[in-house]
Amino acid sequence: MRKPKLDDPDLPLDTLMKVWPETIAVFLRHKMLCVGCVMNSFRTVIDTCDEYGLDEEAFRAELMLAVGRT
Repeated sequence: MRKPKLDDPDLPLDTLMKVWPETIAVFLRHKMLCVGCVMNSFRTVIDTCDEYGLDEEAFRAELMLAVGRT
């Protein structure tokens, strides 16, 4: 199986956090309740940014930095 892409708009949060556990700190820094949420297999970064009123592009940039990508 191929490793998923971090910037995939359809990537579920549970997969994102399993493949890149260092991204969990980004969610916690924003005081998001996503870590451990039962909805993570259904929610994406797009959904979550919309729900929390965050700029998706800026949030994705933080995720990329967390995994060592610029």
